[in-house]
Amino acid sequence: MPTGRPAQGLSIFFPAYNDSGTIASLVITALQTARTLTPDHEVIVVNDGSADTTAAILEELTRVFPEVRIVHHERNRGYGGALRSGFEHATRELIFYTDGDAQYDPSEMALLWNRFDDHVDLVNGYKISRSDPLHRLLIGRIYHHTVKLLFGLTVRDVDCDFRMMRKSIFDRVQLEKNSGVICLEMMKKITDAGFNIAEVPVHHYHRAYGKSQFFNFRRLARTAVDVFKLWFALVIKREHLKRPAGDVARRPDGR
Repeated sequence: MPTGRPAQGLSIFFPAYNDSGTIASLVITALQTARTLTPDHEVIVVNDGSADTTAAILEELTRVFPEVRIVHHERNRGYGGALRSGFEHATRELIFYTDGDAQYDPSEMALLWNRFDDHVDLVNGYKISRSDPLHRLLIGRIYHHTVKLLFGLTVRDVDCDFRMMRKSIFDRVQLEKNSGVICLEMMKKITDAGFNIAEVPVHHYHRAYGKSQFFNFRRLARTAVDVFKLWFALVIKREHLKRPAGDVARRPDGR
């Protein structure tokens, strides 16, 4: 265990949707890494209505590893719904999450853990280089620069889903989105609340199993609309700065 910093509990969670080809290895890697960081840890997988064998694999993991817990969604709630559910069910002081598709290496959570100190509230990963097809690289680059400009964000990588943060952040920050724009919502609200953010470079890998749920025309159009609505709410109306902290129910199903 690293020395020179107080021991803290760690909740690790993965949102998973049809990730049967990757989720078992991710959970095992996360457990192996967490054991080197703190004895007080848990791994949660949010099975967001998967139609493949993800649920059966997760049930087997819980039988083998007592630190693993599963949150099953009977229907798919979307990426934002899965993240909100994960944050809701996490019980330790620090929360780490990354996706269930293995485009990030959970062992690199140690880099984020070691960057934490008393003056840091969130450690945000940023991709050293993005391992995606050319069209995804181009769309991702346009999205990245557009939302940074629109929302006044200074973090290097708004959409790097490799983050570790204090659970206490959510005493003041309430997430509401069920779509993929939740990452943008989260970073904007956390920044505006004055929390201290550190950044660490992490590797990004080619998707070896399954396919992206995001990169098709219909979803891109929907995302553009969602980003505009979020911009109007958070930048123009600044609703999150006017609303009392306890005003939004944090039900993971959005109801």
